[in-house]
Amino acid sequence: MIGAVESSAHASSPVLAAYSYCEAVTGQQARNFAYGIRLLPTPKRRAMSALYAFSRRVDDIGDGDLADDVKVARLEETRALLARVHEGRVDEDDTDPVAVALAHAATVFPIPLGGLDELIDGVQMDLRGERYETWDDLKVYCRCVAGAIGRLSLGVFGTEPGARGAERAPEYADTLGLALQLTNILRDVREDAEDGRTYLPADDLAKFGCSAGFSGPTPPEGSDFAGLVHFEVRRARALFAEGYRLLPLLDRRSGACVAAMAGIYRRLLDRIERDPEAVLRGRVSLPGREKAYVAVRGLSGLDARHVTRRSVRRRA
Repeated sequence: MIGAVESSAHASSPVLAAYSYCEAVTGQQARNFAYGIRLLPTPKRRAMSALYAFSRRVDDIGDGDLADDVKVARLEETRALLARVHEGRVDEDDTDPVAVALAHAATVFPIPLGGLDELIDGVQMDLRGERYETWDDLKVYCRCVAGAIGRLSLGVFGTEPGARGAERAPEYADTLGLALQLTNILRDVREDAEDGRTYLPADDLAKFGCSAGFSGPTPPEGSDFAGLVHFEVRRARALFAEGYRLLPLLDRRSGACVAAMAGIYRRLLDRIERDPEAVLRGRVSLPGREKAYVAVRGLSGLDARHVTRRSVRRRA
């Protein structure tokens, strides 16, 4: 079994190879995520890559072309693997590099691995074809597939010793995850519709005349699609505002990582707000130079200082 060590810098060759595999997966399949975690020190970056690689595996099962009964079986196998990790029953020479890396990361950082069980729960909700009547219903799903990732990441980041309000850090991390997921839902609204999935709350769709769905590059006839998008954008902005209160509680580089990832999604939200119908025509994304600007801004601490000043004004 993998024993606790002070940092992944002291890891064995098999463990380092497992981390390298996870970092390759992250670099190839998660450009926005990879952009943010490159700001972290090596041990944290490796641990985040292990979390991503496991999460990617779960998502790929849900999004793949296998029959639903096979997907259910694969998810249960993945849950059993997670139990082995949680119980310390993964050896360094295990043939699964993701399990090796995740098991090691869990000995270095206090990662709440139950969050990955929540992720599996969320993907199972997708397989059941669940629809969400209200925002409160959708929040349950978002907390499984994104809020849990925020809390898992916080296990790697940690909080600054003595940071005021640090006890609320998991809550803020969860809320920031919801903000990112709602932005994802808006960005992928047509792609999800083509896959037979609808995430936006049914009562919101009805309110703006969009219950017919989004099967083409134009909104449903007679709908107020722009009104729907702007309504959801305001909701996402409120979640970002609350979730950003996490930043002053983190060390500089962890805060920079979070600010970079969240900043990319906030800019995506800006683009969606300016041209709501763009999400029906194709995937909205940011060019590399804009992502680089967001990363520099995060590393400078501008976002964290802005949140701190705003909190001080509220208390005054």
